[in-house]
Amino acid sequence: MSAAPASQLLLPGRRVLVVGAGTRPSPDPDAPVGNGRAISLLAACEGAAVACLDVDEAAARTTADMVEAEGGHASVLVGDVSDPRTASSCVAEASEALGGLDGLVLNVGIGRGFRLSGTTPDDWDAAFAVNVRAHFLAVQAAVDCFEPGSSIVFVSSVAGLRPGSGIPSYDSSKAALTGLCRHVALESGRRGIRANIVAPGLIDTPLGRLASAGRPSRERTPVPLGRQGTAVEVANAVVFLMSNRASYITGQILAVDGGLTLV
Repeated sequence: MSAAPASQLLLPGRRVLVVGAGTRPSPDPDAPVGNGRAISLLAACEGAAVACLDVDEAAARTTADMVEAEGGHASVLVGDVSDPRTASSCVAEASEALGGLDGLVLNVGIGRGFRLSGTTPDDWDAAFAVNVRAHFLAVQAAVDCFEPGSSIVFVSSVAGLRPGSGIPSYDSSKAALTGLCRHVALESGRRGIRANIVAPGLIDTPLGRLASAGRPSRERTPVPLGRQGTAVEVANAVVFLMSNRASYITGQILAVDGGLTLV
């Protein structure tokens, strides 16, 4: 855990719910950390208490254990926030466990189908349920308990900014997050609540490696900085946007992509 004094921490005293805080299990002996786990750990290192929510209890527990091993405070929650009752109850449980909430990170997303011809209506609906509906429900449940100065960060993808994944349900649902974020930022701004998007590009995570295994050309994508990013680099952007250093930034998209969207 960071030894920096509280005055130098980015999130001192923050109470943050991270939805999708686990990391996908991987047989890879040198498997990298996932975005949700990296965000939870860095937020705790920067002074926040963290509620780790995931549909996989073991994954959420591992993240929380890692936070506490470093001297931080973490709670474990399990649930699928694409269900309205679950979203509401998880937000309430997180608020109770942390003594309130002033930070929300939404880091969940799936892809279903491939190309238009290989995507069924069920694929489309499943992707939108996880990638958009869950975000809407979690935010809807959280904003009422937020105080001025609270911050919401949606973890989207550069696939929402330009086509490229080959999965129309994924690209379209990630693009839809932009509209949701802008509405949340506009409606909640009157109460001093900010909402922004971090859009990762090619990131070396267990899910990213799985995607590369199914589409080897992914790793040959010409990234201007010449490499894939890391979950820690995504977490740095998320924590910045949650912090008071981003106090006048809302309704914006920060691409963490090594310049990929320039190509």
